[in-house]
Amino acid sequence: MSQDILAVAEYAGGFFRKVSFEALSEGRRMADTLGGKLVVLVLGDGVQEAAKQLAAYGADKILVADHSALKDYLTETFTQVAAEMIRKEAPAFVLMGATSQGKDLGAALSARLNAPLATDCISLRFDGQKAVITRPMYGGKILADAVIESSPGIITLRPNAFALAAVAGSGQIESWPVVLDKARTSCLGRQIESAGKIDLTEADAVISGGRGMGGSDFSVLESLASVMGGAVGASRSAVDEGWRPVSDQVGQTGKVISPNIYMACGISGAIQHFAGMQTSKVIVAINKDPEAPIFSKADYGLVGNLFEIVPMITEEVKKLKGS
Repeated sequence: MSQDILAVAEYAGGFFRKVSFEALSEGRRMADTLGGKLVVLVLGDGVQEAAKQLAAYGADKILVADHSALKDYLTETFTQVAAEMIRKEAPAFVLMGATSQGKDLGAALSARLNAPLATDCISLRFDGQKAVITRPMYGGKILADAVIESSPGIITLRPNAFALAAVAGSGQIESWPVVLDKARTSCLGRQIESAGKIDLTEADAVISGGRGMGGSDFSVLESLASVMGGAVGASRSAVDEGWRPVSDQVGQTGKVISPNIYMACGISGAIQHFAGMQTSKVIVAINKDPEAPIFSKADYGLVGNLFEIVPMITEEVKKLKGS
């Protein structure tokens, strides 16, 4: 059986998603453990030059499928090309980010290749030659270990759950001849919400507000997020009130995130919200109700008025950063 690892890099809007570098870093560690190579797939339009930067994260070989029909992600076209590339390389495991695109492509490839699939993984280890993947189940209520026993095993990685490691690889680039069947679907247009804003799922720091914000003015949270280089999130209650867009919602019915630090401001801490941020490295809760459930889940808790506490934190962060 092949010992190679194959990672699919997600390229959109002129850049690679951060989770793609995380997938390469984990792929490099896996390849070293198994004694194989790390191969990276890049699909898109005009991606030949950008693909070179993937060598900095340990890629031994970079397969580039550069074609105008791959400019926008479509399940049909990406699955066809990626499946052909995977069949040729015959890796032991295939890694990609658990993004909207990655989850869709991973499931489609699993069906096309009749391959095992483990999604939204937060850690990975080997038991001999078998990969043991830890992933949340039942809305984050439990963590389950899954074992992949056949190849290629397809694994999607939760953003921010795996460490980045810059390790130079040979980065040999090979162009893949793209021959597509007549497409039955097409992209009529794309709408990108809040272009230029840090993606909530990839932010190192997330400052979220809930019903305790009392309205749509999240400026105190936005100021703190700005100085921390992070993003602003929201509970379902805040989104239901129309204070923040659905794209900012954190929780079981929103986005699932794993930042280095998560600050819950004016959020009571319902289990549905906790399911979306429980794998955060550090959780800080700010709430005027000392009995709020969020405090039982937090590493640090501050009881008080968030509109007084958050600006003070912002000023202290500025001092630490010398700004």
